[in-house]
Amino acid sequence: MNDIRGSACARLTGINNRQIKNMKSIIRVLMCSMVAIVLGVQAAEAQKIDEERMRRDIGVAENVLSTLIKQQFNNQRTFFPLEIKGSYQAGYGVTFSLPADYTTPIALSIGSGGSNDVFFYNEEEEPTTIEFRGNDDGEGDRAVINGKTFKLKEKTRGKSRVDMDSVRDSYNEKIIEAAKEFILDYSDMISQLGPQERIVVTNQGSQPRAWVNQYFSAPKRTHLSIEALKSDLVLYKSGKLNRTQAAAKIKIVNTESVDAVEPDLELLSSIFSRLYRSDLSKTYFTGENIYYERLKDFGVIYYMQVYSSNERPYNRFDMPTLNLEDVDQQTRNKKVVELYPAFEKELKENILDYGRTLKSLKGDENLIFQIRLTRCNECGIPASVELSVKASVLQDYNAGKLDKNTALNKFILKKGQNQ
Repeated sequence: MNDIRGSACARLTGINNRQIKNMKSIIRVLMCSMVAIVLGVQAAEAQKIDEERMRRDIGVAENVLSTLIKQQFNNQRTFFPLEIKGSYQAGYGVTFSLPADYTTPIALSIGSGGSNDVFFYNEEEEPTTIEFRGNDDGEGDRAVINGKTFKLKEKTRGKSRVDMDSVRDSYNEKIIEAAKEFILDYSDMISQLGPQERIVVTNQGSQPRAWVNQYFSAPKRTHLSIEALKSDLVLYKSGKLNRTQAAAKIKIVNTESVDAVEPDLELLSSIFSRLYRSDLSKTYFTGENIYYERLKDFGVIYYMQVYSSNERPYNRFDMPTLNLEDVDQQTRNKKVVELYPAFEKELKENILDYGRTLKSLKGDENLIFQIRLTRCNECGIPASVELSVKASVLQDYNAGKLDKNTALNKFILKKGQNQ
């Protein structure tokens, strides 16, 4: 009887049973969507970060990590100072960056005898300062080290290279041990991390110093990364994982640069150098070639420095990608902020579109772009950006196994501290 009445009502209103069922389904979907939105807002509020406390926690953690590393070296001098910079990115975690060349032992060939004298930075005394002078006076290239002038000879090879490779490897092991101790025993002082956020210690804090290999005997540069998920560390602290099990969950990358020239990597460098010249780019531009570093069994890192403007006298600016000339600082900064989202989006798309042509990367290796952004004080844009993607994603996209949006969603974005 009820079904008969329902059918009659449906006939009177012009709505059949199928339409009624469809309407019920739509209502259920809308209700679920509303619940999801409410829960999402609640989750976002729950994850809201106290930025002042985060800065304080990171500052303390920087000091702890620095102390642990120095203890590993028994306060031994190193050539470059230990300056650890920590930064937080929501959804990713906290990254602690060491100087790129901190663990690089360096020997300097001085005088006609070609002897190798090793110079170190001493944090408790005056730092070692080096000034290079050309050979315009016919006296040969020279270095001024703490006020004393020395003639420079070509870097020596052979046994000293092998010895310094061993020293570098030993240094890196000490960094890894200190980082593991820090992550297991002290990382919980950063209390606001979410379960899927991570703590990372890396030596990618600054780009390699180009002059290191010009006059110095120095081993190949290495890439170090030691990271752990917050959720694994919570299990360890709660006793659900023992120390050995927790240590096994720490992901460690320890690899070195490769000298071999690979044409496809050179080509990608050339492509991006051209794409981001001021006459082609619509956002930020680069004024120099983009160089890269091939890392054994890890992938390749491309280094970019991008700009937004050319400065004129009297604090005026030209912005060539926007065809703007002689603008003031306020206008320039406003445009810089407006351009950032478009730059980030376009860069990711360009990496996907042109990176898929790479043939020399294995599927589990990484394509990484590290970008230092144009200066814009108090603009709120990051000082640096890193975009990375697995080569397998590029390969699947090139083969048509992934659509563009799916492939773009597999990129990992890491932002540096805001300017």
